[in-house]
Amino acid sequence: MTSPSFDALGLAAPILGTLQELGYEQPTPIQAQAIPLLLAGDNLLGVAQTGTGKTAAFALPLLSNLDAGQRAPQCLVLTPTRELAIQVAEAFQRYARHLGKFHVLPIYGGQDMGTQLRALKRGVQVVVGTPGRIQDHLRRGSLDLGSIRSVVLDEADEMLRMGFIDDVESILAETPEGAQRALFSATMPAPIARIAARYLPDARQVHIESKTRTVERIEQSFLLVANNNEKLDALTRILEVESFDGLIVFVRTKANTVELAEKLEARGFAAAALNGDLNQQLRERTVGRLKSGDLDIIVATDVAARGLDVERISHVINFDVPYDAESYVHRIGRTGRAGREGRAILFVTHRERRLLHSIEKSTRQPIAPMSLPSGAQVGEQRRQQFLQELEEMLNRAELGPFRDLVLTFAETTGSEPVDIAAALVYRQQRERPLFPTFREPKKAPDKQKKERGERPEKNRGGGRPAATDSLAMETYRLEVGRDHGVQPKDIVGAIANEADLESQYIGRIEIQGEYSTVDLPEGMPKPLLQHLRRMRICQQPSGIHLLTSDGKRVPHKPAGRPGARAGNLDDRPRSHKSSHKKARTDERGKTPAKPFKAKSAKAGKGPRKRSRQQHS
Repeated sequence: MTSPSFDALGLAAPILGTLQELGYEQPTPIQAQAIPLLLAGDNLLGVAQTGTGKTAAFALPLLSNLDAGQRAPQCLVLTPTRELAIQVAEAFQRYARHLGKFHVLPIYGGQDMGTQLRALKRGVQVVVGTPGRIQDHLRRGSLDLGSIRSVVLDEADEMLRMGFIDDVESILAETPEGAQRALFSATMPAPIARIAARYLPDARQVHIESKTRTVERIEQSFLLVANNNEKLDALTRILEVESFDGLIVFVRTKANTVELAEKLEARGFAAAALNGDLNQQLRERTVGRLKSGDLDIIVATDVAARGLDVERISHVINFDVPYDAESYVHRIGRTGRAGREGRAILFVTHRERRLLHSIEKSTRQPIAPMSLPSGAQVGEQRRQQFLQELEEMLNRAELGPFRDLVLTFAETTGSEPVDIAAALVYRQQRERPLFPTFREPKKAPDKQKKERGERPEKNRGGGRPAATDSLAMETYRLEVGRDHGVQPKDIVGAIANEADLESQYIGRIEIQGEYSTVDLPEGMPKPLLQHLRRMRICQQPSGIHLLTSDGKRVPHKPAGRPGARAGNLDDRPRSHKSSHKKARTDERGKTPAKPFKAKSAKAGKGPRKRSRQQHS
């Protein structure tokens, strides 16, 4: 069944104008089903994976129903992370470019509270925030939800996993009873189903199966690079070694398309940029040059390449990793057309390995690692090309005068013809050496190990540094594990950097499939724990929390602080604190020095380092 156009969905004219400018032609399945329901004011329960276009599915209809003249918040969107809050707020702002005096405010922890308070006082129509910071504003009285018309819970299952579900229910209870509500989740566990039944009565359901499996004709691989600075050299080597016909290089921004295309042209490749700034005539001309073979390489953004269908495209290179699997599938779908084989290469930095894992999981296809072509491989390829071109030249009839010139020079100088030929080859290949020498990139893991102050190899995989032997330690659980690509060095590096804690005070680490445990010194300051909860390891929220002696999560204290966050380490019962206050003593009967003091630590700054005398 053919999906309807955006024009047929009933969106407001300013929104349709924006979609046309952005190059959106046809809604995704979840957009086609959800937009009419939300425009009609229905409650909605949507089950869909990340990358299916669900942000536009709720943002577009909510903006169409918005009263731009009202300064009080009309729409509230709850997200599990600050990154997603920013992303959703940017999407609202982008879609509302023709709505006049529209204001959206992302609210999340770690940002200056004063900035948020001033924005709320000036007036906003849409608030996008994380549950914890929304709760803070509700307690302050700086956010009034009385005028809210629509509430969206985005990635509800992720909020449940991160321990925010109590906050979510508390916030929903503050919203008007008749407000429209929409819940989006990749899965539907029991607690989410309970919230849906309570707060989304008579909700219309939309269930979108993930269709991100890629065609088998496309050979997929990834190249691990140390950092973004290594990408251009890696791309140049691949273009030298790979035998390609037409090729698309995907980058994230319009500015990057122009910059990279110019650098490739300077290296002798026939390349051009394709981005949203090109008018239709220039776009058609560029695509026509690619089809005719006048161009071999197009450097493009996702939006600019939408709908691009050129049979001679044999390769797609993801210079920048796409943020979701759907974009990845659309990108590599530009190759492997008309029954032809295709090749897709993904550049991944060490910090982006989590995105790689997410793409593999969503597409349910492994992406094989590849090695950077060596200088010897590049040289061999250049020499083969040169010899092939030389062979073609020997068959040309117009070589007669040049042959006479070489023979005359040989007789005059007494030189051997083969030496003259070698000299001419040397002169011709100076700009593109046939025997090149490349600077091999540094190995990133060793560099990262040095920067992170990682523990020696002998202490990995369960060993404990000697400095922790005389300290009272507590065990914490992290919601990241082997399935997320986490290694001990990642945990050590993250905690050492975020807590300003010397790695010698980080104890035993055990890595399981979906989680890990780490021993840290007893008496961790409250502000420091709050800071570590915002820490990310391998692009994954740490979800750090204290474990009891029997391996259970320490419960929070419900009384005393209204709206306390579920699982907050600051709210654990004092009886548990006191049970751990009894510090170990060393063989001299003295209490060993701790690496931090709770009273001296400031929120977000980590513990102060102690002097050598204090450790002696």
